[in-house]
Amino acid sequence: MSEENPGAWRCVVCGYVHRGPEPPGECPVCGSPKEHFEPYKEPTKAEPMAKPEKWRCLVCNYEHKGAPPSDHCPVCGAPPERFEAITETKKDDTVDTGKPGEILIVGSGIAGVSAVEAIRQFSASARITLVSKEKHIPYYRLNLTRFLADELSEDKLPIHGENWYKENRVNLIAGAEVSTISMDKKEVTFTDGRTHSYDKLILTAGAHPFIPPIPGARMEGVTTLRNLNDALYILREAKTAKSIVIIGGGILGLETAGALAKRSKGITLLENFKWLMPRQLNQTAAERLRKHVEGLGISLKVTTSVQELVGDERVAGVLLKNGETIPADLAIITTGVRSNSYLARLCGLRINRGIIVNDYMQTSDPYVYAAGDIAEHRGVVYGLWNAAQYQGSIAGMNAAGKTAEFGGIPRSNSIKVLGIDLLSIGKFEAEDGSDIIIEAEDKGKYNRFVFRDSHLVGSILYGDTAVSAGVKKAIENKEDLSGLLEKQPTAADIWDYFVENL
Repeated sequence: MSEENPGAWRCVVCGYVHRGPEPPGECPVCGSPKEHFEPYKEPTKAEPMAKPEKWRCLVCNYEHKGAPPSDHCPVCGAPPERFEAITETKKDDTVDTGKPGEILIVGSGIAGVSAVEAIRQFSASARITLVSKEKHIPYYRLNLTRFLADELSEDKLPIHGENWYKENRVNLIAGAEVSTISMDKKEVTFTDGRTHSYDKLILTAGAHPFIPPIPGARMEGVTTLRNLNDALYILREAKTAKSIVIIGGGILGLETAGALAKRSKGITLLENFKWLMPRQLNQTAAERLRKHVEGLGISLKVTTSVQELVGDERVAGVLLKNGETIPADLAIITTGVRSNSYLARLCGLRINRGIIVNDYMQTSDPYVYAAGDIAEHRGVVYGLWNAAQYQGSIAGMNAAGKTAEFGGIPRSNSIKVLGIDLLSIGKFEAEDGSDIIIEAEDKGKYNRFVFRDSHLVGSILYGDTAVSAGVKKAIENKEDLSGLLEKQPTAADIWDYFVENL
């Protein structure tokens, strides 16, 4: 099809794909206006935005209405400059898509709750059951480190209050675990023997912490940070612990160390790689981060491997492969996660690193969908909060009978708790000699921009993220920046360009 009439349009914010000769007036998943859609086959520069009436947090997608936000995001704590302007348009009246019957959602993280929201938006008649392994009402897992840092209280963690589920006629089953899925019977069995039938099933069971085969990792005083019970355990243990060791220098490990440093002394962070956040930062940005982390009173060791956790019934120290032993009254393992795909394996769904899904978030069984950390889309398991939210919405829409497609989104990461502004998005290293890297650093900040074929494909902003909205949009919209590059700009020139075009 021609570029003027491509027949498909992709929302550059959330990846939703709309089929038709024209883009919709508003994205049904994230609310972005018509101007934020691009031709799906041959992307072009998005049209200028209308006067902004709402603002979206780039970290957690919380929406703020009215004047530009002047305070931190009430959900994730992101600073005001981490909000992007969006235009609120009147939504078309939605016709109920029919009677999809019983839709069962297994997993109550953001993917599961987003699926519930989407289903109820497009179907008033669907019967919705949400199954939660935890007894707690569904909450923002994203904010567990802020809870550890005492930036918010436990009652601020829930995504919705209990009445929300009643008002939206959602059967919330808390403290229940599914043991088997029968796709032939369209039925799940719980560990207590109960069964529950479905017409459509959405799997959003997330992931579990990856614990390396380290001797002693199952001792008392050793934990991970994946759920609220973990956070509560850490808080109890941290009250008396004189030394705390966090194993893993990724985002979760850094945020955990930073949070506990506000409550305790004697925090040590271990990273196996040569620098922190190797999946999100180059060495230059990571070195700045290292200095900042150490300035918080955290002892940092990189290029460090753990031999074993020592102690009797309770951990007493961490023995490194170089022979050094670090005292530890509490050890927290933050070495990544793995998809909770065992149920899908048992029932015969196609699995790779996660449950393989198509653009409709549909698995190898047409009546079963998957979203979030459990899903693998086009070979990618995102493991990111915003991706889980969008995928859950897409899965819910399709389960409710409203056709929707997920076209993928660029990876973006930021850090909470540590008191540093940081954004890493897209590709931060060159793929080959045709890529252009423009960077600059001074005492206060470091900027890195990666270009390929006149398009910005990745960036690292450290110390100041005021232009993060413009950078994010340029990458997602695949803006043609050839005119800017022809001037052989410096990093400061690129920064000024995004300031002028906010």
